[in-house]
Amino acid sequence: MPQPENQGIFFENQICFDSVKWFPAASYRIFPAGVIAPGYITHPLTPSLGGDFEEPNAPLTALAAPGSGYNKSVNGTALWTNAMNKMLLSILKVLGRHEKSVIGSREIARQLKHQGVSLSERTVRYHMKLLDERGFTEVFAKEGRKITEKGKQELQKALVSEKVGFVISRIDTLSYLTDFDLETMKGRVILNVSHIPERHFREAIKKMKPVFYSPYTMSDRVAVVRGGQQFGEALVPEGVIALGTICSVTINGIFLKSGIPVLSRFGGVLEVEGKAPKRFVSLISYEGSSLDPLEIFIRSGMTDVAGAVSMGEGKVLASFREIPVVSLDKALGVVRELEARGIRGIIKIGEPNNALFEIPVGMDRAGVAITGGLNPLAILEEMDIQCQSKAMSTLYEYSRLLPFKSLL
Repeated sequence: MPQPENQGIFFENQICFDSVKWFPAASYRIFPAGVIAPGYITHPLTPSLGGDFEEPNAPLTALAAPGSGYNKSVNGTALWTNAMNKMLLSILKVLGRHEKSVIGSREIARQLKHQGVSLSERTVRYHMKLLDERGFTEVFAKEGRKITEKGKQELQKALVSEKVGFVISRIDTLSYLTDFDLETMKGRVILNVSHIPERHFREAIKKMKPVFYSPYTMSDRVAVVRGGQQFGEALVPEGVIALGTICSVTINGIFLKSGIPVLSRFGGVLEVEGKAPKRFVSLISYEGSSLDPLEIFIRSGMTDVAGAVSMGEGKVLASFREIPVVSLDKALGVVRELEARGIRGIIKIGEPNNALFEIPVGMDRAGVAITGGLNPLAILEEMDIQCQSKAMSTLYEYSRLLPFKSLL
């Protein structure tokens, strides 16, 4: 017989409202029937079949605070927010990192533990059933699950508040993982990856040529991967060609390996006048952003890379860093070595304790302006060649990169 609306069953310290989904009773305040608590949503329960109560067969009431993550919607379906949503999202993130693989509950539980989330295999299986119901995951018999396209979309949108600071965290992580050696010219560098429609690729290469021969690109080395092939951790979609360009965060990694700490402060738009950079006209702090600032500026149409490289008047993408004054001489030496080896991303290092391009610096620090690795792709957007770019997309072996002129 169907339960009345909002009626629940209490069994072994769990509560079920719809004969399908069970919730931990600890998520509710449970009282004898008839208790009313202002500000709480009341769910009557059938006689208890277990639990630590003096009268185990007495009617009970579950009181859930609004916004607690266990409220009921008008149709009687549990709303997943806050604590439960975070657990579901943590599992979805693990599946998202292995989107081409089928993963079981044991492996998911193991990976979650490394992230500081301790869930048993049984609990993981329970939450994966909830993800199945939402269409975020696909079941492969006893082998496990894979994330679906709907799941990937949810992963992009979910809990944006948790993504605040994501960019600076990724900068720090990739900087540490960069192991490029200037002496051997081998090791991993960080790439931005852009998907260009295959039918426009030849035209795009011609449009990008002036940028690659200008001061406003990191290097003339690129990676090219065709649709259907793996590029880092992602599969390149059919019908597009992926172009990898060296990301400015690679400089962070090179400085770090040289013993120079780097503070990444802003991504911005740098105004160029008289063929020389003049000032930053737009800035977004890495610290409080959930998206890469340079991607935002490209999509907003705030660049004029074409004007900067052809007429010496325009706006280019750049980032602003700070380094300690005590490391200034060493940093200048690294810059000279980088330029000698074809990596020319640093626009200028400022004077100690002085503003650089109108951006003030902290005490005993010097500013560093670095060209944006996505400048070649910004010019495509300016010329209405649509492409999708992802900054700091993957680590890639430098010796496998091709000279841009080989694509002409």
